[in-house]
Amino acid sequence: MLRLAVVGHPVAHSRSPLMHTAALRAGGVEGTYRAIDVFTPEGMRPIADAIRDGRLTGVNVTMPHKQTAYGLSDDVTDDARLAGSVNTWFLEHGGLKGDTTDVVGVRASWSARALPVDGPILILGAGGAARAAVIALRGRPITVSARSEERARPLARLPGVSGETQPWGSPLPGAVIVNCTPIGMRGESLPESVLTRAAGIYDMAYGSEETPAIRFARTEGIPFADGLDLLVAQAEASYRRWTGTPAPQGVMERAARNVSRGPAQEPNQAPTPRQE
Repeated sequence: MLRLAVVGHPVAHSRSPLMHTAALRAGGVEGTYRAIDVFTPEGMRPIADAIRDGRLTGVNVTMPHKQTAYGLSDDVTDDARLAGSVNTWFLEHGGLKGDTTDVVGVRASWSARALPVDGPILILGAGGAARAAVIALRGRPITVSARSEERARPLARLPGVSGETQPWGSPLPGAVIVNCTPIGMRGESLPESVLTRAAGIYDMAYGSEETPAIRFARTEGIPFADGLDLLVAQAEASYRRWTGTPAPQGVMERAARNVSRGPAQEPNQAPTPRQE
């Protein structure tokens, strides 16, 4: 039986338990998936130990613990090493292995939504999500734009990336806009100048309503992907890691888009046989 979880703080809003539980049931896989609120970085060590000793099969890691998870891993994938963060833990050859499914999630959802496969890309933001997007899309002409030029510059110079930076709010006509900031989660709008003449929009932000950037894409008739597309794609990659089989088609997406409220929080501690 698989014992799976998502850990972070806060984590009550996470749609992952609903998505993974639906996929496990549809796939006929015996297992559980729950949310564990880990308040501090120190609380991640018991979670890591729970995987090493078999009390947990695998874990998704969300903010703010992705860098901590990287440091606690015994080994990491190439994508995770480039990203400097881990969002998926699993056991491999007796050691705790860390991966970032955000990278493969960007690639998979980009392809599924038929976003342009050539032409320039404008990355908005300079945090972990932006770093994952740059890694996923390296090989394309990439421009990074953030309020902090100092933070944007290293992303444009990652291995395999031939990128540049430009000031926040400046347009890049003909580019696919990749929003890696929280702008839009509460109905805020990206700078109008940035969206003008975009060839497509990949908006990682999502909330209870469609973001203004996605509404703009619909109105203009340009291809787009939203934050739930990424959430589903990275979750499907985690599912494959843990089960060795693809996630049942469409099940996770239906669960993610139909959710009305998040699951209850779990205590900040490693699982015990009684909790299971």
